[in-house]
Amino acid sequence: MDYIRILRDIISIDTSRPSGANCGRAIDYLRPLFAQIGFTTEVVHIPKEYAEGKQGRVALLCHCRQQNKPRLIFYSHIDVVPSEGWNAFAPWVEDRKIFGRGASDMKGAIVALLLGLEALQGKPLQYDISVMVTTDEEIGQANQLRYLRQFLEPVSGASLFSLDSGFGYVTIANLGVLQTDIVVRGKSVHSGLAHLGTNAVEQANILVQRLLELKRIVVQRKSCIMVHPNTGLATMEARLNINKIVGGLQINVVPGRCVISLDRRLIPEENIEDAEKELMDTLSSVEGVDWEIERIFRVPTVPPCQGSVVDKLSGIIEGVTGHSGKFGEMVSGDMPYIATAEWGAKEFGLGTIRAECNIHGKHEFVYQDDIENLARIITLFLLS
Repeated sequence: MDYIRILRDIISIDTSRPSGANCGRAIDYLRPLFAQIGFTTEVVHIPKEYAEGKQGRVALLCHCRQQNKPRLIFYSHIDVVPSEGWNAFAPWVEDRKIFGRGASDMKGAIVALLLGLEALQGKPLQYDISVMVTTDEEIGQANQLRYLRQFLEPVSGASLFSLDSGFGYVTIANLGVLQTDIVVRGKSVHSGLAHLGTNAVEQANILVQRLLELKRIVVQRKSCIMVHPNTGLATMEARLNINKIVGGLQINVVPGRCVISLDRRLIPEENIEDAEKELMDTLSSVEGVDWEIERIFRVPTVPPCQGSVVDKLSGIIEGVTGHSGKFGEMVSGDMPYIATAEWGAKEFGLGTIRAECNIHGKHEFVYQDDIENLARIITLFLLS
């Protein structure tokens, strides 16, 4: 299998969100590749009521069912974040690195899975296997995952192997998420008559100052779960970031509306309800500002994954690469919560992401060695 050509081909398909117009094209490209290595395949069209009203959402499910074997489901997603400032969908190879949007997060891992499964043809497998290639992970896909469950049963007690993870160790925990859009209302008037209006941008700044005070408290919270040293951290840490502020029409108009977009990340020891109350209490403590929550998005935390399957994978990684470990990740997603809290599965991960690969940034890349080693690890994991 020419995995470099395959990866370049799927990177070339712009599957960036929020439009997602080309995800179906990428799935159509992948489907025959899984069929060629002996998997039955089906494309599942997600009803719009399970896709937050979006149409055209699809997922690829591939199966190699083995009765009376332990259940194992591989998770992946084909969508990527948008790009700017570089030719992200014209991939190139340099110094055994493959560059392009999604090379590491996470199209490289999908190619590694194909490569690993190809090596298993005709060999006795130790698992009852399914593969998910999903869409919308980069903007939220909880309801889509709930819909896909019916095609993946049994899921209770299954091992869910997430390929949307770091390389060189087993991911056993992720951050929870609380994201909000806070609308600050003012009164729009001519700038020369500002005394007759209320400046929403200036009012928003008052909220921002209070939120930054909360941030100084939040970022002091440390988890007992270690993270990989290449992150520059010792353990998982809580986050609160004001990542977007939008307000104003033009220079000579007092703005009547401003939106603050806030991203709160929770360590596994935190509770989503407590975090939301803390945020609302902070906002409510500011007097004289007219605000409301326009949007809120939640991904609850789950306990770290432990057990023999995690130990087994860690041992195989060490045998292939010479090092391993079990770490938390400073990223988030719907899958850990859905798999653990709703499906009753064990969710853990291994992928091709490294801190230096600059996922979501300019000149994202993946190491060819990591793809080849991940493929080898997957092959050994399914045989042993």
